[in-house]
Amino acid sequence: MSGVLPKYHHSYTFFFIYVLLVLFGHVFSINTLSPTETLTISTNRTIVSPGDVFELGFFKTTTSSQGNDRWYLGIWYKTISERTYVWVANRDNPLSNSTGTLKISYPNLVLLDQHDTPVWSTNLTRAVKSPVVAELLNNGNFVLRDYKTKDPNRFLWQSFDFPVDTILPGMKIGWDLKTGHNRFLRSWRSPNDPSSGDFSFKLDTGGLPEFYLMTKEFKLHRTGPWNGIRFSGVPTMHGRYIVNRFTENREEIGYSFRVTNESIHSRFILSPTGLLQMFTWNPTEAEWNLFWFLPNEDCDSYSLCGYHSYCDTETSPTCNCIGGFVPKNPTAWGLGDTSDGCVRKSPLSCGSSGNGFSRLTKMKLPETSRVIVDRGIGLKECEERCLEDCTCTGFANTDIRNGGSGCVIWTGELVDMRNFVAGGQDLYVKT
Repeated sequence: MSGVLPKYHHSYTFFFIYVLLVLFGHVFSINTLSPTETLTISTNRTIVSPGDVFELGFFKTTTSSQGNDRWYLGIWYKTISERTYVWVANRDNPLSNSTGTLKISYPNLVLLDQHDTPVWSTNLTRAVKSPVVAELLNNGNFVLRDYKTKDPNRFLWQSFDFPVDTILPGMKIGWDLKTGHNRFLRSWRSPNDPSSGDFSFKLDTGGLPEFYLMTKEFKLHRTGPWNGIRFSGVPTMHGRYIVNRFTENREEIGYSFRVTNESIHSRFILSPTGLLQMFTWNPTEAEWNLFWFLPNEDCDSYSLCGYHSYCDTETSPTCNCIGGFVPKNPTAWGLGDTSDGCVRKSPLSCGSSGNGFSRLTKMKLPETSRVIVDRGIGLKECEERCLEDCTCTGFANTDIRNGGSGCVIWTGELVDMRNFVAGGQDLYVKT
């Protein structure tokens, strides 16, 4: 008996081990980084989301001109054979060698280089009373939170607020009106260089909100405003498993999407060449299937036909003056230069005895940065207001669902319109 431990010693030992497993295994599981842990390039350790969907860790690219490695902290799909990155922390400040450390430096997440100099941080300035933990969620969101809560409304910081070139299901782009933070996409410099590229995709909230694809300050494409179902200039942005959503209230204005089948991997990206693309992973073929992309034809180019003219791929030439308008420069127009657009035959007037309206169907609405919006009235009242307004140039519904509702009125020149074979909505132009 002298060489055998009493049974209660075994009980206490197992109980102690059980407590440790519960506390540390639950709070600081494989998908988390605790305040006492670090993530380094040398150990090759990664953080994996529940269900093995996403993985966070270090990756490198090489500049072909100099042969120098550049290291980044990023997130990619774990189980997809084709390495696909969805987020990069230090895209414009890479590590120059294989020495880098991610740690929690209370209350921030900090990425340090070989000299322990921060190259990226969450930059939190508010006081946090409780210990914090970093966690990679199943939807690909990397969050910093109080270890006691998983309430998404109480995250101290989240990668979803700082998109790079990709939108994942549940992610939002647009404006957080409470903080003034603008979430937008910026392309990679090249397929092998995640640094900020030439193209951006941003929401303009002036008038009726809509997104612009831009290179620097030059507009390349405009989605058109949200019409209750989709953006009026993107009739193809719907699918069997994709549900699009546009939110506009006092707290936020922005776009997001979700998939009805969580086993399907879908992503919306802005490519290094300036294309907006929606992809879905095909596990059978082991490749990404392109669902839709923009711009994909000439009529998608911003203001291709100039003022008071619309683009139509079914006509030749593709640019057409609205009824009641003629080319501003007939000679140039005849030679294919439509940049000057069209001008009205009769001057604007107001009142019931003045101008009439030309109804255009299946249209991408004109640019809406300077419009008058009243969501509380219908099309008839909208027409009456336009007739009485001597500066009104056109009107339409803001929402096409259930027969149409709301009112948007243009008082300036109409630009960047196009006609679709299917999709779009009715536009009424004062002639």
